[in-house]
Amino acid sequence: MGKRSIAAMSAALVAGSLLAGVPEVGAQAAGQGPGSSVPPTGASPAPGVDLDTVTIPQLQARMAHGSLTSSALTRAYLRRIENIDPKIHSVLHISPTALREAAASDARHRRGETLGPLDGIPVLLKDNVNTRDMPTTAGSLALAGSPPRTDAVLVTRLRRAGAVILGKANMSEWANFRAAKPTSGWSAVGGQTNNPYVLDRNPCGSSSGSAAALAASLAQVAIGTETDGSIVCPAGMNGIVGLKPSLGLVSQRGVVPISAEQDTAGPMARNVTDTALTLSVLSESRETAKDVLASHSTSLRGKRIGLWRLPSLGPEVDALMTRTASRLRKAGAVVVEVTPPYQARLAELEFPALLSEFHRDINAYLGTREGPRNLAELIAFNRSHPEEHTCFAGQELFEQALTAPPTTDPAYRAMRAELKDLSRRSIDETMADHRLDAIASPTNPPAWTTDCARGDNDVIPSSTPAAVAGYPSLSVPAGFVGELPVGVLLMAGDRQDVKLLSLGAAVEHRLKAWRTPRYLPTVFSSAPH
Repeated sequence: MGKRSIAAMSAALVAGSLLAGVPEVGAQAAGQGPGSSVPPTGASPAPGVDLDTVTIPQLQARMAHGSLTSSALTRAYLRRIENIDPKIHSVLHISPTALREAAASDARHRRGETLGPLDGIPVLLKDNVNTRDMPTTAGSLALAGSPPRTDAVLVTRLRRAGAVILGKANMSEWANFRAAKPTSGWSAVGGQTNNPYVLDRNPCGSSSGSAAALAASLAQVAIGTETDGSIVCPAGMNGIVGLKPSLGLVSQRGVVPISAEQDTAGPMARNVTDTALTLSVLSESRETAKDVLASHSTSLRGKRIGLWRLPSLGPEVDALMTRTASRLRKAGAVVVEVTPPYQARLAELEFPALLSEFHRDINAYLGTREGPRNLAELIAFNRSHPEEHTCFAGQELFEQALTAPPTTDPAYRAMRAELKDLSRRSIDETMADHRLDAIASPTNPPAWTTDCARGDNDVIPSSTPAAVAGYPSLSVPAGFVGELPVGVLLMAGDRQDVKLLSLGAAVEHRLKAWRTPRYLPTVFSSAPH
């Protein structure tokens, strides 16, 4: 299904659903207000349910006592997609089975046989996650033919948990690993995703559609993927929560790759609770949803947090980090300033290693799909299809990867070993030296204007240590620079995901920085252009 048919498909599914007479959504839930130009969203799942702020436990409580159904919830999100997504272009495909899955969940709820915290909860998937019943393109026309033969492992886990697969979200084409100067949020399949807060600003990438859709309340949760920054940067720039899990915690089987040494899928949501519950379903660990929620605490007293300021992101972001540190200290946390070591060396080594890994891993993936069968054929496809050049024409990273040393090369192996060692030491030594519970840094600068000719303005070093180390990182809304969201990025040691989520919940509770987008056409500020 093409992008142009999203609104029609949403309307058809809603019109043909099992439930009718759903009450109207109020202006606040639609993100309307002074300066907003959002059309009416059309439907709320039940009286008193605000899709902008409701959490999964609240939804499950309503479904348990019969005041809400998954069918009504799914219809409400489909209506929002129909009415709001034409402004932000975040959703590529609507699942033709979404309402059928919702009806099956309703039957389980009536029987008291629910499958867990995500039973009946609508989920959007980034378009590099294999789905057998919808296209999986990584934004590229080269993969826009037949869908994959099987679901990704994480999709199988979601389906078994009763989640409603709502559809697929747009993304930066090939996860921003095609051109030297890409434009985040653009793909040949889906066009340009816009930032819901200010529409001419960028959503960051590569999980652009997942983050923008959540900011606009077009799904309850979404799945993103990250190699370095592709979950947390869009989360920060769209004012939501995003977790990059520890490497290996979530299966990557059936996800379009860049590098098996760094890639991971992860949960994104409007609050930490929903993020944690989604991780409990995605995770390959034995931790249950009960374990995840039991770890949550709203207290920061005695927590030690190392603030990595990164003044290169600008004085307004630095001032916001000063205010954030002050608020955390007032809540009882100890905040000390830190500078993790080895960052220049990590920046020097990471990209060459990724080139070798991408060549290996994309060839393996393409061998499972119809279309180009290897990287060389993919490069040839792009050269012969002008639709792939409408925002930017370059594919310099593909071409460099094609000639990069193989991953059997001793020099490559030494480089990856050094990366792993230094990235882990950069976090471990900093945390040990200062006896920290976590390191905190700004996730992102204020969103830059989207400009295909210029490309991204995104030198953002905060995500790199955890991404290269395979350690968890979590972006939580910290505040705003004018109308533009900025996140605070928390990182900790290997497999400390649940503890990090608990700390993130406490930070979220203290900062209370989330607010609905206003879909402004533009703003005039000192934010990056």
